[in-house]
Amino acid sequence: MQKFTKEMVDDYADKLLIGLTPEENKMVLDEFEIIDSNIDIINQIPNIEKVEPMTHALDDFVYELREDVPEESIPIEDLLANCDDATVDGEVEVPRMVG
Repeated sequence: MQKFTKEMVDDYADKLLIGLTPEENKMVLDEFEIIDSNIDIINQIPNIEKVEPMTHALDDFVYELREDVPEESIPIEDLLANCDDATVDGEVEVPRMVG
């Protein structure tokens, strides 16, 4: 399997329009090394190619769709009664987190 190079990472970053600094490029390459080494460990498992891919973590997973029946919802005034006085037009006002 071909290893990732600095040039490959820079090329992909340019195509994605996310220029990388030399430190970020090294970090990405280091992460790919870890991923590659983990894949190599997995590939050493005997008969791994005979394992059938899973579609769900539980083999006996069965789901049933329920009938979509509209139900009465809780009035907005009752819901907002639990909030502080920081409501505007039926919405909860929260502190600004991003500049």
